Amino acid sequence: MRSADIRSTFFDFFRERGHRAVPSSPLVPDDPTLLLTNAGMNQFKPYLLGETEPPHPRAVTVQKCARTSDIENVGRTTRHTTFFEMLGNFSFGDYFKAEAIAWSWELFTRHFGLDPARLWVTVYLDDDEAERLWRRAGVPADRIQRLGMADNYWSMGVPGPCGPSSELHYDRGPAYGREGGPAVDGERYQELWNLVFMQNVRGEGAGKDDYPILGELPARNIDTGLGLDRLAAILQDADNVCETDLVLPTLLRVQELAGRPYPGRDGSEESVSFRVVAEHARSVSFLVADGVLPARDGRGYVLRRLMRRAVRHARLLGVDGPVLPELTASVVANLGAAWPELNERRDLIRRVVSAEEEGFDRTLRQGSRILESAIGRARREGSGTVPGRTAFELHDTYGFPVDLTLDAARSAGLTVDEGAFAALLDEQRRQARDAERGRKGSAVARRDVYRRIGAEHGLTEFVGYGTTAAEARLVALLDGAGRTSAAVEGDEIEVFLDRSPFYAEAGGQVGDTGTLRAANGATLDVLDTRPGLDGLHVHTARVTSGEVRAGERVEAVVDAERRAATARSHSATHVLHAMLRRVLGEHAGQRGSRVEPGRLRFDFAHFSHVSPAELRTVQTLVNDYLLDDPEVRVWETSRSEAERAGAVALFGERYGDSVRIVDIGDASRELCGGTHVGHGAAAGPVHILGESSIGTGLRRVEALTGPDALRHHDHERTLLNELAGLLDVPPDQAPERLRQRIDALAEAQRALAELRRSELDARARELASAGEPLGGAWLVAAAVPDVGPDELRPLAARTLASRPGPGAVVLGTTANGKAMLVATLSPGTRVEARDLLSDAAKAVGGGAGGKGTTANAGGRHPERLAEAIGQAAKAARDLL
Repeated sequence: MRSADIRSTFFDFFRERGHRAVPSSPLVPDDPTLLLTNAGMNQFKPYLLGETEPPHPRAVTVQKCARTSDIENVGRTTRHTTFFEMLGNFSFGDYFKAEAIAWSWELFTRHFGLDPARLWVTVYLDDDEAERLWRRAGVPADRIQRLGMADNYWSMGVPGPCGPSSELHYDRGPAYGREGGPAVDGERYQELWNLVFMQNVRGEGAGKDDYPILGELPARNIDTGLGLDRLAAILQDADNVCETDLVLPTLLRVQELAGRPYPGRDGSEESVSFRVVAEHARSVSFLVADGVLPARDGRGYVLRRLMRRAVRHARLLGVDGPVLPELTASVVANLGAAWPELNERRDLIRRVVSAEEEGFDRTLRQGSRILESAIGRARREGSGTVPGRTAFELHDTYGFPVDLTLDAARSAGLTVDEGAFAALLDEQRRQARDAERGRKGSAVARRDVYRRIGAEHGLTEFVGYGTTAAEARLVALLDGAGRTSAAVEGDEIEVFLDRSPFYAEAGGQVGDTGTLRAANGATLDVLDTRPGLDGLHVHTARVTSGEVRAGERVEAVVDAERRAATARSHSATHVLHAMLRRVLGEHAGQRGSRVEPGRLRFDFAHFSHVSPAELRTVQTLVNDYLLDDPEVRVWETSRSEAERAGAVALFGERYGDSVRIVDIGDASRELCGGTHVGHGAAAGPVHILGESSIGTGLRRVEALTGPDALRHHDHERTLLNELAGLLDVPPDQAPERLRQRIDALAEAQRALAELRRSELDARARELASAGEPLGGAWLVAAAVPDVGPDELRPLAARTLASRPGPGAVVLGTTANGKAMLVATLSPGTRVEARDLLSDAAKAVGGGAGGKGTTANAGGRHPERLAEAIGQAAKAARDLL
């Protein structure tokens, strides 16, 4: 089954079960606690925490994810990657363990065709319910194992939603490792699907299993993650995830560039390099497509690290020329149909990787010479370790990543003194913290430069309200070192113009972008525009061709399409503000905003969650008002006159004596310096995506505007029609039909539970009828391997009730590597039930507990269960 078929099978399965298909969120998350999107649940975090009401109770996604915590294992194991697609189904306070477990088993065995005899399950230590449900689905007890918090209790690694999990594993066979299940060998018994029963909130904690659980979430949720790469490897009979159709075309391209065949699973460093290069090329392509660019820190450093590892391993394979442009093009060609953003940004990907590889080649050549010298010296001296100072100097002075040093040392059979390296790195960081004051001083110094430029040449005359193009004089250039007279191709600089059509970021509206064209033919891309001082615009630009010099004349051209889309969002923001106040009250004033092309974010004061009904009302009011096409009128007046006219001044904004007022019909009058459309209809439609809390008494609404809103609406309508088609009803009847299906499912579950109760009653009668006479009493002592641990006590009670006269029942079973026993006696018996189990508990390596007529015991030696039951039967005979 190809990866495209796996995706569609997964989507279709869960759509049929009432799940709404939700697009993948970008790899750059809208979450300050995360560097990169690392799980399918990231975009649903507000729903899981109960901060935002979900627009649908069930969702299904294929989410792009990036993780580098296991980067050292990439290429060395069959399953580790830094980028992967996570297939997931989610329930936000709707269904829980029973459905998640039953559906996962059905999907794996019936739709993906996996052999049930090769599937294993792990559950959290005390999750008896999950084990019972797996056994009910058809998993034998001896293929269910219990693991601790590090393995079967999931969180994002930071404070937030968490909960016990259960994982489905596939036995790849003895060629991949030892027998014994996932608890013994994770390479042979490969984890495929993780079902997280999201019900708790985790607190601060550094490790996987040392953080506190703060309490319960507002609702019990389901969050599952099925790795597409790993499942594809199984279904395509691929030895390694890099040999699936998701990566194999790129791996074959590496083979062509290297001029040698891929060795396959031979355990050599050469085969590792093949896989690292191909796998990292995929990660790099997706990161750049989602807007990540190489940098010295943060997510930009993650990208740079991946690129440099890929290039170094390509060099180890003998590829001396550029490798990343070719390989990322292969990724785009292979996966662009599934992920259109790759096609849309193929040129950006090529430019970024080409420039980075060219720069790294110089670093690699110089660093490799130094490292080879250090390795040779260590060998001559009989040392097995590269000094930590060498690794630090390579990292700090030459930009040579430490993981490349570790890789090279490992390949040479050496280690690196990582302790010394860490100590030197900590000292450097301490010095950096001490230098923070100096950096703040540098910021002050830069503002002094801005003041001098303003004093010499005057402030920027902004002409952008009436035009998006203007002739201007380039009065000054500023690079990282300070004032400069010229800049050449590739330089990123700050540009100052005497007059500019570029809007400088203010009032929540993003700065304009565009181009500068000099008379000598040089061109610059304007990447951003911001205020350096009041009235002085700073244009951040990159020289894309030629040489530009201070004093030259330039043609300044704003990206007009982007400006128009931003103007739509800004006018829509004003009307949204007015309608929020109308619906929620005058207290719902603006506390911040972000106005971007086709999108807006609006923060406002409010004391409670804004209900979906209220949001729908606000959206309807906004669109109805814009559809009436009110005039957008801009005028200037004094601050005092503006106040008398009732213009709204925005929280946190500073205003001079002369202010600019924007009226949109009779609904909105605000002080505003931003750009706007001429008539209200040009700003619509507006589609509100949702609202959330951003602090005590503060809420945030996000919305799409113009064509972006229409595209989103079309997408949602398509999904509704697909759901209606699956349910075979008109779209307006889909919710009711779905409710009927859910009710039918609940009824079926109740029937199954009743059937199980009947089965246990019949088993109890069977056990009681076979009881051993014991003087004036009777005794049942038996192993019941087909009964779950949580069913043991009820079964014992039913057995005792199924036969008249005084009696004793001792039952035992095994689960998750443990033996469990229960003893129960007829009321009035002058013997303690735990006395029946004292010797039995010792036999299985545990202890007995309980008092009166019921007791239980357990131990770590399930293989001695029969002996233990015999001991309990003997004790019963002696005591009774």
